[in-house]
Order: sequence, then structure tokens, then C-alpha cells
Amino acid sequence: MKEHSPNVVWHHATVTRKRREEQNGHHSVILWFTGLSGAGKSTLAHAVEEHLHQRGCRTFVFDGDNVRHGLCADLGFSVKDRGENNRRVGEMAKLFIEAGVIALTAFISPSCAQRKQVRSLVPHGDFLEVYCKCSLEVCEQRDVKGLYKRARAGEIMDFTGISAPYEEPTAPELVIETDLLSLNESTAVVIQLLENRGIL
Repeated sequence: MKEHSPNVVWHHATVTRKRREEQNGHHSVILWFTGLSGAGKSTLAHAVEEHLHQRGCRTFVFDGDNVRHGLCADLGFSVKDRGENNRRVGEMAKLFIEAGVIALTAFISPSCAQRKQVRSLVPHGDFLEVYCKCSLEVCEQRDVKGLYKRARAGEIMDFTGISAPYEEPTAPELVIETDLLSLNESTAVVIQLLENRGIL
């Protein structure tokens, strides 16, 4: 990452995160959903957002595929590019929590080091890692995009879970076994975490 130019200075606004949170009626936080392709990250993130929206919360979901259509359209899937993908999303999510928004992200983010880097961007307690734990077998059975089939056929290189590793989180704030719990049950667990942390 390049050093900042000496001519770039952070501008402190009069409307602060605290004031935005007070106006919203809730605190802001990053919910970082991680797990294998097909583990249910996007599905769960959007279900949680729907629940929060109905409660009047300010939210936004950063979905892995959607982000690669614009913000990260120039990136591939090498280890370096995946790290940069996570960094950019982390920086965006950081801005969103300054705006008082609950930022939900759904990315495989297979590297512990990369997830740790994103966590380091924000103060302690502002990054909640949610591990969507699901067996590879179930993920392959779901395979809604047909990616596992293509990876098994050698058409996709460095595919997480098949030809590239996924490093399970060592100390996530939450582990949800998405192959055992229903979507409603999984959503309730995340909402309970937010309530226990005083976010809501």
C-alpha cells in the first residue's frame, strides 16, 4: 500500500459518528460474514439486513459479487488481489460505520491474515466476524453457481475449498453452522449478538 501524500490531511467534520448514531437510534458496526462459497454468507447477510431494516436501522450489504462489478472490477482472484479486494471493502465499511450505518459484508475472505488486517482498520468492537460454517459436502450440493463443478473439472484454478485453502477463523465473534440451522434461526443468532453487544 502506498504512503499517503504529505499534502493529504484528514478533515474532521462537525457531524460526528456519535451524532449520526444518536439520530439513527442504534450504533454502527461491521458484520463480516466469512465462509466457503455456498455456505450462505450472502443469504444470511441479506436476511439480517431485512430484519434490521424492518426495525428502522440504517444498513448496507457489501456482497462479494456485487463489489466485483464496480469497486473491485479490476481485481482477479490471486492471493494478492483477494487481499486488495478485502482491504478496499474494509476501508469502505470503515467509512460506512463513520456514517452511522451497520455495514454487512459477505466475502469468502479465506485468509486469517487478510481478515485480521481488516479488523485492524477499526477500533476494538467495531468488527464482528461471523463464520458461516458449512461442510464442503453441503456447499458442493448447493453449488448454486456451478462453481464447484467447474473447479473439480479444472476449469477454475485456485478455487477455495478445492484447489486453494480456506483458513477457518480462530476467534470469531460468532460461529453459525449454516448446514444445521435454518435461515430464520441463523438470523436470530446474529440479531442476538447485536443486542448483546449493545449495537441495537
